[in-house]
Amino acid sequence: MSRVYLYIILMAVVTYIIRALPLTLIRREIKSRFIRSFLHYVPYATLAAMTFPAILSATDYLISSVVGFAIALLLAFNKKSLLTVASVSCLAAFIVELFLR
Repeated sequence: MSRVYLYIILMAVVTYIIRALPLTLIRREIKSRFIRSFLHYVPYATLAAMTFPAILSATDYLISSVVGFAIALLLAFNKKSLLTVASVSCLAAFIVELFLR
């Protein structure tokens, strides 16, 4: 049981170091347009990388997940609201699931 606490403390220290190092090493403003642009898109890329596999494994059948994802992309590119995109894509995946059972 004591090893579990050691692992938790070690993970906390590593997480803190990863977050604190940039603050201590980079004290001046970043002027490179490339680096600023790169850092601007990192959260979106990370969110997409974490969300996409979950989308594909959210239903019993891959095809229903792909249909829901395609509907969501289509609606999002047409600038529909988040509630509309989520609702319609979930409904589409649900309907495909009903036909596949």
